[in-house]
Amino acid sequence: MRLTSGQARRIAVAAQGFAEPTPTGAVTRAHLKRLVSRIQVLQLDSVSVAVRAHYAPIFSRLGPYDRGLLERAAWSHSARSPRLLVEYWAHEAALVAVDDWPLLRWRMRECADGRWGKEIVRKNRQLAADVVAAVAELGPSTAGQIEAHLAAEPRGRKGPWWDRSDTKWVAEALFASGTLTTATRVGFARHYDLSERVLPPEVFAREVADDDAVRALVLRSASALGVGTETDIRDYFRLGAGQAKPVIADLVAEGELEAVEVQGWNAPAYLRAGQTVPRVNRGTALLCPFDPLIFFRPRVERLFDFHYRIEIYVPEPKRQFGYYVWPFMLDGELVGRVDLKADRARGALYAVGAFAEPGRDPGRVAEAMSTELRTMATWLELDDVVVGERGNLVEPLRRACG
Repeated sequence: MRLTSGQARRIAVAAQGFAEPTPTGAVTRAHLKRLVSRIQVLQLDSVSVAVRAHYAPIFSRLGPYDRGLLERAAWSHSARSPRLLVEYWAHEAALVAVDDWPLLRWRMRECADGRWGKEIVRKNRQLAADVVAAVAELGPSTAGQIEAHLAAEPRGRKGPWWDRSDTKWVAEALFASGTLTTATRVGFARHYDLSERVLPPEVFAREVADDDAVRALVLRSASALGVGTETDIRDYFRLGAGQAKPVIADLVAEGELEAVEVQGWNAPAYLRAGQTVPRVNRGTALLCPFDPLIFFRPRVERLFDFHYRIEIYVPEPKRQFGYYVWPFMLDGELVGRVDLKADRARGALYAVGAFAEPGRDPGRVAEAMSTELRTMATWLELDDVVVGERGNLVEPLRRACG
């Protein structure tokens, strides 16, 4: 089977839930559960210049919603409202469905000494045991609370992640190994607890063979992508080539995936069985830098002919577009981008810079973008949209925003 680039793009956008109508009433837990089952991951990131990354994909697909809905689903539990999501290293740090936690046990075993700073963990076996004992006694706790409880050495000056105390390194290693997980977050600070106390007993007890787990993750990736290369599929859950290649071959043989050629792609692609090819371009949304549709940048370029890099770590004078730039999708195509900041002191959503892609009608892009920005401002409880001075779209956007 051969797909045009436009067909592949429409499949990808629809697979991510953008072709569906937004709910007519309030977004509910059922809507959230259905969306997560479709896109699989909500990436976590500490940047809060506009809104934290895990909140944004839901807004982009379902429209304005109560962010407390996500917080309750991820970081609280009751008999009436069981925990729906849990944190782990999926794509990167991410929220995933609670039921999918056992599919990542193989990674937890690989990360028995953490993902980074393994030498610190290996030199501090007793500290690891002490941290587990402290959490067992304290309940949900930050690394600082655990450290204080253990009467550990004082932290030095505050600094970047490589200045973490040994207690923080060990707590993170225990998180990576699956011994601890996040019970809740307060002000985005992670409160660790024993995984067996956070997860439902049947989920914590479930063992999945590594091959079966990778097969399930490949299928979830393929479904979330709609169509993708082997590299695309691997990236979604950060699988190794040795893990994914044989599974993809088996799934093609079983008819779960279909090998296809996509116009302009230099590698074979795989279509999830039963995936239809939409005939109409749909999907209009602001996309945060860590949205699952665009977090694998090489695929963004192939699908949308859109070169995108996040410039947070680029010195300001060298930035091309801005600090925290959101691509703008209009009718299933990436047509512009906007550097966003929630300026709460002014009560405004600040479009620091705005840019239309070459060949796009600035007036049309600005009108559609202004609608999305006003909706976003209302969602974030901001009173106004303010347009800055940078970019070829700022003048028409300022007019459109009134």
